[in-house]
Amino acid sequence: MDLRCPDCAREYTDRWRCACGAPLRFAERPLPAADTPGDAGLDPRKGLWAFAPFLPVERRVTLGEGYTPLVDAPGFDAAVKLDYLFPTGSFKDRGAATTLSRAVAVGADRVVEDSSGNAGAAIATYAARARIPAEIYVPADVKASKLRAIRRAGADVVRVDGDRGDVTDACVEAVEAGEGWYASHAWNPAFVAGTATMAYEIAHQRDWSVPDAVVLPLGHGTMFLGAYRGFRALRDAGWTDRIPRLLGAQAAGYAPVVAELHGEAAAAGDNSVADGIRIREPVQKRRILAAVEATGGDVVAVSEPALEAALDRLHRAGFYTEPTCAVAPAALEMYRDRGVVDDGDDVVVALSGSGLKE
Repeated sequence: MDLRCPDCAREYTDRWRCACGAPLRFAERPLPAADTPGDAGLDPRKGLWAFAPFLPVERRVTLGEGYTPLVDAPGFDAAVKLDYLFPTGSFKDRGAATTLSRAVAVGADRVVEDSSGNAGAAIATYAARARIPAEIYVPADVKASKLRAIRRAGADVVRVDGDRGDVTDACVEAVEAGEGWYASHAWNPAFVAGTATMAYEIAHQRDWSVPDAVVLPLGHGTMFLGAYRGFRALRDAGWTDRIPRLLGAQAAGYAPVVAELHGEAAAAGDNSVADGIRIREPVQKRRILAAVEATGGDVVAVSEPALEAALDRLHRAGFYTEPTCAVAPAALEMYRDRGVVDDGDDVVVALSGSGLKE
C-alpha cells in the first residue's frame, strides 16, 4: 500500500502527490502467484475483484462492479467493451471502488474530488457506500443529470466558475487546506489500479488472446493508462504474450497529447460535446505519451461532427452511450482511413458512459 515517486524515488505511506510535484505510484506492483490463468481459479461473479492478485488494494467497498460485456459490433467491424454498464453508468466506478477501498484502509474521514460529472458521481456513490462524507468540485455548467447523481448520493457540491482547470485548482486548494482526502481520478494511483481491470476482463473474455488494438477515449488518461498497466501486467505475469496497440481519442480543441505527437494544427478545432474529456493539461501526460510509444499506439483529435455521426451510429446499433463515448468509434474510422488500423485487424473499442446520464 506504500507509494513511491517514479521521478525522485521518495516513498510515502499516504500522500496525494510527491513533494517534487510528480504523481505517485504504488511502491510494489502485485502479480499473481499462478503461472497460468487456468491455475488462478478466477470467478467472474466477483466482478473486477476476481483479479485481486493484480490489485494493490484489498476489497473494502463494492457495489458489485465490473465484468462488463464484450460484444461484437458488426457495423463497426470491432468488438465493444460496454463499460457504461456500471452502478453509476460509467467506467469511473472501476477506479472509485479501488480508491474508496484505499480511503477506508488509510482511515480517511472525508474525501474530495473534482470532476466534470462522471468521476464525481462515482466517488460520491462509493463514498456513500463506505459511509464517508464526500465533497465534489464541479464546473458551474455541469450537466444537471450528473449534478443530481452527486447530490442524491449525499455529497456536498461546490460549483466553480471557469474552465475544467479552474475546478481542479479550487479542489487542490481545499485539499492543501486540510479539508479532505483527495480521491482524485487524475492523481490517485488507486484509481488507475481500478481502471486496469478492464484489460484483465478483456483478456479473460477472449480466452487470454490480446486484440491487435484497443481504441479508448482520452482526457486525463485514467482509462488509457489503466489499459496499458493492465495489459502490461498480464504480459509480465506470463498470462498473455504481448500488449495491444493503444489508440487514443481526444476532443478537437482539447487535445494536448495530439498536439505533442502531431503538432497544434492536428489538435485544433472545437468539440464542446465531448465534455467528459475536455482536459487541456492532463496530469499524467508524460506517462500517456510513454504508453503510446511503448505500444506503437497513436492519438487523434475528433471533431464535433465526427462525434455526432458516430453517436448516431452507436445508438442505432443498440449502444445507448453518452456523447463522449462516441469519440472512440469516430477515432477508429480515422485510424482506418489513415492506414493505422487495417481492415483485418482485431480491434476492441471501449464505451465509457451511459446515455441515461444525458
